[in-house]
Amino acid sequence: MEDLIKGVDEVEIRHRDRRNDDDDDSNNSESNVGVGHSRFTWAQVHMDHWGLYKRLTSEQQYSEDVNYAADIEPSEEELSDYTIACAKLWELDFNRLTPGEDYEIDVGEGKRVHDTEDMTEASLFTWVNEDVLRKPTYSRFCALLNNYNPYQGYKEDETDEDKQEQAAFIEEISRTAPIKYLYAYLSCSSIFTEDEEEFKRMLIELWFTLYDRGGTSESSSSFEHVFVGEIKQRGEEQVSGFHNWLQPDAETQLLTVQFEWNEVLKSLSSMFIGVSPEFEIALYTLCFFAGGQENHIEVGPYPVNIKCYRLGDKIGSVFPIAEA
Repeated sequence: MEDLIKGVDEVEIRHRDRRNDDDDDSNNSESNVGVGHSRFTWAQVHMDHWGLYKRLTSEQQYSEDVNYAADIEPSEEELSDYTIACAKLWELDFNRLTPGEDYEIDVGEGKRVHDTEDMTEASLFTWVNEDVLRKPTYSRFCALLNNYNPYQGYKEDETDEDKQEQAAFIEEISRTAPIKYLYAYLSCSSIFTEDEEEFKRMLIELWFTLYDRGGTSESSSSFEHVFVGEIKQRGEEQVSGFHNWLQPDAETQLLTVQFEWNEVLKSLSSMFIGVSPEFEIALYTLCFFAGGQENHIEVGPYPVNIKCYRLGDKIGSVFPIAEA
């Protein structure tokens, strides 16, 4: 039997493109999420502080570095089985959103993979609390999304300010429980033996170093492919990557959807809904270092296979697939 897609077949998501807009991107930043002919517009939030993220990391203000004590120390059982450690990350995602309180989605009646028509008139996201985008790790994550050319095969114009935003994002999430646990796990497992500052530099290199995709050097990165998305232009245009909800049963926090991005179809994409940026970075990094291409785990109530494809020593792609 074909997999049932929970959700909708079209999600329009637009971010201001700094390459086509001369205005300062610290003002009037807006995300529009819509479905079919109906479009739900997230409340316009003036992110005046986004411009501050372009400063040197040492000149920025971060959340208080919370001491989580024993919660971030991996147990012997977790160290002996990384899949148990993955489940622990779900428990440590204190920034995860709550359905019905922080957002509401309408998954409609569902659809089959081969169906191309919109199966619901409503928007996927019917309501999102605008305070969500003001959370430090969420805000810094969103500030990164307009740094990329969406078309695969074009060399990225990465500026010093882009790199400072990247470093600031890693610094911010490194103060959260999932990333602290990731560092403790990799250290205790002797997978990563350097100090915490080197660990942060490693995360920046792993997720943001530009590499060749589509035949052009420095045209893509793990972060761009997994969290932002790219458009393949060979033959019929297709969306590649894009497994993050912050760019799109109402309680479900793992969905498979079909949608359009920049007017190009993504025929099938699985993504966690409402999880924090730090949770996904920690989970996918842990699977990359401790797991393989197939990572059959349980996170919260969800049995899932985290598919992790390597591109040399970098992440080519990584995404969740719901399992029965």
